[in-house]
Amino acid sequence: MSTDPYAWLKLSLTTIEKANWYRSVQTLQSMPGAVVQLEGREVINFASNDYLGLTGSPPLIAAAVTATKDYGTGSTGSRLLTGHRELHRHLENAIASLKQTEDAIVYSSGYLANIGTIAALVGKRDLILGDQYNHSSLKNGAILSGAQVIDYEHCNMASLQGQLIEYRQQYRRCLIVTDSVFSMDGDLCPLPELLGLANQFNCMLLVDEAHATGVLGATGAGCVEHFGCTGETIIQVGTLSKALGSLGGYVAGSAVLIDFLRNRSPSWIYTTALSPADTAAALAAIQIVQQEPERCAQLRNNVEILKQLITQQLPNLNCLPSESPILCISINSATEALAVGETLKAAGIFAPAIRPPTVPTSRIRISVMATHTLDHFQQLVTALGTCDSSK
Repeated sequence: MSTDPYAWLKLSLTTIEKANWYRSVQTLQSMPGAVVQLEGREVINFASNDYLGLTGSPPLIAAAVTATKDYGTGSTGSRLLTGHRELHRHLENAIASLKQTEDAIVYSSGYLANIGTIAALVGKRDLILGDQYNHSSLKNGAILSGAQVIDYEHCNMASLQGQLIEYRQQYRRCLIVTDSVFSMDGDLCPLPELLGLANQFNCMLLVDEAHATGVLGATGAGCVEHFGCTGETIIQVGTLSKALGSLGGYVAGSAVLIDFLRNRSPSWIYTTALSPADTAAALAAIQIVQQEPERCAQLRNNVEILKQLITQQLPNLNCLPSESPILCISINSATEALAVGETLKAAGIFAPAIRPPTVPTSRIRISVMATHTLDHFQQLVTALGTCDSSK
């Protein structure tokens, strides 16, 4: 028997490496944008969730600098102790206005928003039904809640309905959880059908709008707006770190829901409040989304341009169905996906390989930004055409 209780770590890493699952960071050396300096090289950035190109924008930087000068670098405590600032409430009001809900609450990250909300709403006597492709924060939040957790087949409403028929009456409460935009596939959840089943079986419905906020809907409010479900009793969770170019998470919904979370959500109660800089930057981003709808329109136009170029020039490319700025190219294996990613990087394109266990099958994930140009897209398509796996 080994005398080193940590010896198993190296063995585990070796196993990960052999499976081509090993991960390491890549250093960005410039301001975020459509073109970045990555480990000493200029590359076109198709790996960013900064969909509207706001992260490096002067208004967000100015808001963050001003807030830091006025309030300092940190919030110094939880919201219930010393951490609450007027800025936090201004941001929550802005989120509620964007989402057209009665109220909202801001967390220090989207991950904390998901696990804290789920833990507050359900427990050991309850049932969670989740899409099998849900984000890690939803899956881990469900496990941590102590509720019975059952996955339904991805976006398959017959599968969900069958589980509701079989299990719903056995539990006190039931929470249906789903991403609105699935970040590793790019497709959308069938929200109207989900809402119909939730209402039919007396279930709560939680929708993670992380990749939809600022991106979908007539005003950028997200998938709920996109599907015409605004005003319905949906728990809307999201992040401030993607299209809104800052950091943090939120929950938007009824006034009673938000008041309940302030009293029962552990990841809000026991976590230091969002920094003044992040709060002010997110607030500035929401104002831009509402005042400059042309940014969202440009993003949608860019998505259509890229799809047309791929269809015209690479008709045999195996692209997964997508209704968002996330386009995924299916690759046969992790080894092949890594090779394609390196080929793209050598051509000045940063579009990383995504592999199991993050996803069930390997792929190249492409994120479109409003600040990409036609030339950027043409360079991407040309580079993809040189990869054997995409021919």
